[in-house]
Amino acid sequence: MTQVEEAQLDPSLNRFPDGVRRIHLMGICGTGMAAMAGMLKSQGYDVSGSDSNVYPPMSDFLADNGIPVLQGYDAENLETRPDLVIVGNVITRKNPEAVALAEAAVPYLSFPQLLSHMFLSSRRSLVVAGTHGKTTTSSLLATMLHGAGYDPGFMIGGIVQAFGRNFRVGQGDFFVVEGDEYDTAFFDKGPKFLHYQPHIAIITSIEFDHADIYADLEAVKHSFRKLVSIMPKDGCLVAHLDDPVVRDIVSQAPCDVVGYGEGNDNDWVLSGLKCDRNGSSFTALHGGTDYGSFSSVMPGRHNCLNSLAVIAVLERLGLDVATIQRELARFKGVKRRQEVRGVVGGVTVIDDFAHHPTSVRETLGALRSAYEGQRLLAVFEPRTNSSRRRVFQDDYALVFDAADMVIVKEPDALVALPEDERFSSRKLVDDLSERGVNARYFPMTDDILNYLGMILEAGDVVAILSNGGFDNIHDRLLQLLAASS
Repeated sequence: MTQVEEAQLDPSLNRFPDGVRRIHLMGICGTGMAAMAGMLKSQGYDVSGSDSNVYPPMSDFLADNGIPVLQGYDAENLETRPDLVIVGNVITRKNPEAVALAEAAVPYLSFPQLLSHMFLSSRRSLVVAGTHGKTTTSSLLATMLHGAGYDPGFMIGGIVQAFGRNFRVGQGDFFVVEGDEYDTAFFDKGPKFLHYQPHIAIITSIEFDHADIYADLEAVKHSFRKLVSIMPKDGCLVAHLDDPVVRDIVSQAPCDVVGYGEGNDNDWVLSGLKCDRNGSSFTALHGGTDYGSFSSVMPGRHNCLNSLAVIAVLERLGLDVATIQRELARFKGVKRRQEVRGVVGGVTVIDDFAHHPTSVRETLGALRSAYEGQRLLAVFEPRTNSSRRRVFQDDYALVFDAADMVIVKEPDALVALPEDERFSSRKLVDDLSERGVNARYFPMTDDILNYLGMILEAGDVVAILSNGGFDNIHDRLLQLLAASS
């Protein structure tokens, strides 16, 4: 086998065969793939997997569920000939295990295909799509349905606090799916959400993102047009019509469109918004009349809009306003979404997934309103395939204004990108400083921790923004604060 060999999979084997008992997942340690492995195990399948990055917490989760994981990708991993192989979207055509899969002629599916076949085809699929807010909105929808007694299944990209995990099979009529627009697999470059058979779909926003697979905003819009086109005539799109791109995309929908937002021409209107450190409160107007007052532990305008979208879905499904009010107030949030990791020595350390410029702006704005009067420090790690590219270089300079200080880390793995495509943390800090924002650049996480250890004072709030582990900076900072207090 040579490095130039590429997998040429037989399309006729892209199916769920009869008599499946043994299923192997390639790329099993991804958040969604590990969750799928747990769901398959709960349904009685014999599950195994392989990955090049086997480490906690996913390795512990898989071990606790009795799912063996092979370190690295190799043709030998398929010598036991599973009945079905699930190919994660981290797998390339040149992956040696993918090449072996083609040679073994074993039936295969992508993760979205399997989810659709096993868990969506017999239930009503509720899909949450959009550039921002998917994880929070889908978590909110699933948790509120569960609290109302509907026993939904769900598959979500973040850990839902109420369940301590990101998946649940459930036995009810509904299955909530976070509808990712990222590509499906190397043999299917279409977005994942096209496999999810939506009965009701929420579209929160549409902006340019995923610069590694989308050329521009028009390419992103094309994917969302496809999603809209597969909606059933008796389905419903709940769309944030304040967003002009969303409004345009859903204008040709074959089903009902229910608009939500702050504009008075929406079916559902957010009104009377108030935010503080205890959360948010607002009034929902439906058809121009007062539908009810709501409260949530989640601060920020964007979180209230996400809540309004869920309220619109639940009302359409027949839930009464009192139940919706109760369940929204009970919702405890999602890990890594404005999650308070700890308060030590009067310093609050917050973990958030924000990385797109819009997400950064909305998150910091929400935290500013929640912690009014306290010094807010934003620590930003450009880590995604988009944020490590210069596509948002100028945009980032305009979204940190709510912070009193901004600390930016040097991105990792820039050598994999052409020099003229690379994001510059130094330039961002220079641009922020030129606009009057107190900004600092550091090449390494250790440098950031040393600096924070010198300057932090009681009452400070540190918002750590990254879609990755950020060298465990959250726990290390809390330990540093504890040692010095």
